[in-house]
Amino acid sequence: MLTIKCAKCKDKIMKYKKIGKGRVLKCWEGKIRRLYGEVKDDQLICSSCNNIIGEVKSRSGKNYVDMDREQFTYSGRKIPK
Repeated sequence: MLTIKCAKCKDKIMKYKKIGKGRVLKCWEGKIRRLYGEVKDDQLICSSCNNIIGEVKSRSGKNYVDMDREQFTYSGRKIPK
């Protein structure tokens, strides 16, 4: 389970179940365990500093957040395949 934080203010954005050892590029809605940030106008925003973390998109009827790698950090463990 990864804890994703804002790169500017270090506030929590979400808890995410990352499977596999790849980079965090997309966060699928079904794997988000807890959301601390806000979604406004199809953008994931930090509640504290209003930093834009990513953009909400859809593929094949499933929603995901297209993450901006410069705007977040994470800690925790990725689940191996």
